[in-house]
Amino acid sequence: MSTFIIGLTGGIASGKSEVTRRFEALGIVVADADVAAREVVAPGSPALKQIAERFGADMLQADGTLHRARLREHVFADAQERKALEAITHPAIRAWVRDACESASSPYAIAAIPLLTEAGGRAAYPWLRRVLVIDAPQAVQHARLLRRDSIEETLAIRMIEAQASREQRLALADDVIVNDGHPEQLQPQVEALDRLYRLLAADEAADPGPLHTKP
Repeated sequence: MSTFIIGLTGGIASGKSEVTRRFEALGIVVADADVAAREVVAPGSPALKQIAERFGADMLQADGTLHRARLREHVFADAQERKALEAITHPAIRAWVRDACESASSPYAIAAIPLLTEAGGRAAYPWLRRVLVIDAPQAVQHARLLRRDSIEETLAIRMIEAQASREQRLALADDVIVNDGHPEQLQPQVEALDRLYRLLAADEAADPGPLHTKP
């Protein structure tokens, strides 16, 4: 059981996946909210039913699975629609991620939550011990997003602007990894934080406090 949980977040195309892979290589369990987001809208799930009712049956494909591309285009064009989607999916995602972290066998666990800031920050995730922000300039995010997803520039801009600002994310941070260059620059930053988190987790295990009580 891992009760020392680190929330990892960052803007789109900031390099979160690369960072989490490096923590995993060090033996740390990562519960990814993006994986949770797919799981909670699987065919037959309550969340998928609510999405179809709220946004229309055309958000489902012929086989009953979510039409992700169509839904993404829809919600990124309208902030209110995006909030409506988040109200359906976020509670289920939070529960999935927390359960996955708390069942981990590593000394601590990482909850990778891209929309941590937008989803209510620490108030929505009071069980996080620390918040790690993966930080990259917006110009770097934009270039990576165009290269990674092969989307139109206008959609890339909307996707970045729809998220919290860089300043809002950094205001939540206990720790920051800067990812504005070559991926190999990440390794020493990850290793230093891994050493810190192992020490903090061991200290907490030796002297557990009230945060261990699950609300």
